Amino acid sequence: MLKKPLFWIFLLATLVNTSFARVVNGEPTATLTVVADGIRHSTGEICFRIFANSKGFPDHNTSEVQSGCTKITGSSVKKQFSGLKPGTYAVAALDDQIGDHRLHKDFFGIPKEGFGLSRNPIVSIRTGTPKFRDASFVVNKNTTINIVMKYSLDP
Repeated sequence: MLKKPLFWIFLLATLVNTSFARVVNGEPTATLTVVADGIRHSTGEICFRIFANSKGFPDHNTSEVQSGCTKITGSSVKKQFSGLKPGTYAVAALDDQIGDHRLHKDFFGIPKEGFGLSRNPIVSIRTGTPKFRDASFVVNKNTTINIVMKYSLDP
């Protein structure tokens, strides 16, 4: 007599576990491929930071969701980031010649190293540092963006 109720409890527990597993594993993820063009150096690495909101963008890692560097092998490099939730992001790139993964600036806040931002907004003394909204874009299942590296401010 005890075997039938145990069987139904086991069956119910299995069904509940299966339904929870679908919820956890069912969340879609996206892959972002970032291509940096116009690199002027043949040594060092290009470092990327992916931001999910404006907090810390583009200089600080406060809202950074992923980051990574890739060795410079020519005038263009490519880096792929997996496991992102579909949504709005912005990317900051750095031509890191020193190897400390930081953008060095002069006394006036002007970058001393190559840099780039997604959507390639204008960066000048007049416009200042671009906002998250100026560099943000939507990431779907598989998204590729191109960043043109800058080695001085725009006129």
